[in-house]
Amino acid sequence: MNIANLLLGSAREFRDRPAVARGGAVHLDYRGLWRRVSVMSMHLAVRFGLQRGDRVALAMTNGVEAIETMYAIWHAGMCAVPMNAKLHAREFAFILANSGAKLCIVTPDLATTIAEAAREAPELREIVDTSTRAYGFMAVGDPAGVAEVEPTEPAWLFYTSGTTGRPKGATLTHRNILAMTLNYFADVDRPPPGGSILHAAPISHGSGLWNFPLLTRGAVQVFPESGKYEVPETVALMNRWPECSLFLAPTMVKRLVEHPAAAELRPDALRLVSYGGAPMYVADLKRALDLLGPKLAQLYGQGESPMTITHLSREMHADRDHPRWEQRLASAGRPDSCVVVKVVDEDGRVLPVGEVGEIIVKGDTVMSGYWNDPEATARSLRDGWLWTGDVGAFDEEGLLTLKDRSKDMIISGGSNIYPREIEDVLALHPGVAEVSVIGRPHPEWGEEVVAFVVARDGAAPSPADLDRLCLDNIARFKRPKDYRFVAALPKNNYGKILKTELRQQLHENTSRGD
Repeated sequence: MNIANLLLGSAREFRDRPAVARGGAVHLDYRGLWRRVSVMSMHLAVRFGLQRGDRVALAMTNGVEAIETMYAIWHAGMCAVPMNAKLHAREFAFILANSGAKLCIVTPDLATTIAEAAREAPELREIVDTSTRAYGFMAVGDPAGVAEVEPTEPAWLFYTSGTTGRPKGATLTHRNILAMTLNYFADVDRPPPGGSILHAAPISHGSGLWNFPLLTRGAVQVFPESGKYEVPETVALMNRWPECSLFLAPTMVKRLVEHPAAAELRPDALRLVSYGGAPMYVADLKRALDLLGPKLAQLYGQGESPMTITHLSREMHADRDHPRWEQRLASAGRPDSCVVVKVVDEDGRVLPVGEVGEIIVKGDTVMSGYWNDPEATARSLRDGWLWTGDVGAFDEEGLLTLKDRSKDMIISGGSNIYPREIEDVLALHPGVAEVSVIGRPHPEWGEEVVAFVVARDGAAPSPADLDRLCLDNIARFKRPKDYRFVAALPKNNYGKILKTELRQQLHENTSRGD
């Protein structure tokens, strides 16, 4: 059961429909995409000597090459390792080494960074830049047949930072991805043949995962020429490719709604905005519904159960006459059809309606485990249940409301930021005795990073020193936006830092204007 067969089915049904577009121009139709993918898969096996199950990494800003490369990997029976284009060289190096990737496909803007990272990835044999003849030559030759793979074989290693500061590769199998795809049609949308999906968000994460259901329905996969999210360009592309579906983080929805260009959207341009990855304020959601109409759907998921834990349907968003409409908008919706979701205490006992506990999930979308990390797998997967680390409660309607996020995770601009990773870097400075990182509410990005630092006597670092340290070790978007130097960190009787007290202190200081 190879998910590359989804493309084969669409190539047969939608032969001459546009399959991939760069900006307003068609790159390949479905028949052309199928041929390109099947020839590229031959190169992966013959020219690069890769075997079924080998990992191939992608370090790419959004572009048409991402789709053809990923499907070529699956067509050849191999496993894709898409990486966030915003990562630091050291973070790329860890993922390349941990995954054991033997080949990495890069866009030219990341070629230098990946070359640096490759020094620490001994199994990586070759790097191919999409702007070079080496990549172009992959489209030349005879097509190969689709590889036979078992449904339990890895298809996508989804790397998500862990609270230990090291990324963890959630292993998504062909079965996981197929179940997620079918669930889209059950709970999110079943678009008619045609239409489009606009990849304004990173292809390495949610937007890339939504490629499967839209490809299955013959949609054209549209990539902005800029390679990033710019509202005027996004609006123009939705008008160019109508009946458009797209996945956005809440901050991206807010930017769309508040930009003057949104007024230029034609009535038939937008089909659906699915949003997730962070909480969305009800006031912002109302403004989006007022401007865009009943075309929003929320999802709550994790890399470990991709795009599928709960959903708040388009119909619930639109039902303004319901007496609990605002409470519904503030929730994460109902469990997806493909999973069972429970709220439990620390011993796994199911809690009654209204009581807060940890959210656990079971179903065919739940990962098989973390790549090369049996200890983390044992902590997160217990008797087939994924323990999400998220805290929430069900209400009398069966709607799940999130009360807290996974561990102490910060969500900024739709990206997950784990404090421990930043703390580990700041602790490298000889002038830092202790450090604790938390999130502070931000009107545009959702949250921003704040670091509380206890300096060593006579060796206090400056904010500029700490900034340089962060920029040398982690992605820029994870760098603290504020450093608070304190005499001591609050702790409990066991010596654990009390981040709740730090948040309260930050709130009080903000209220006073400090």
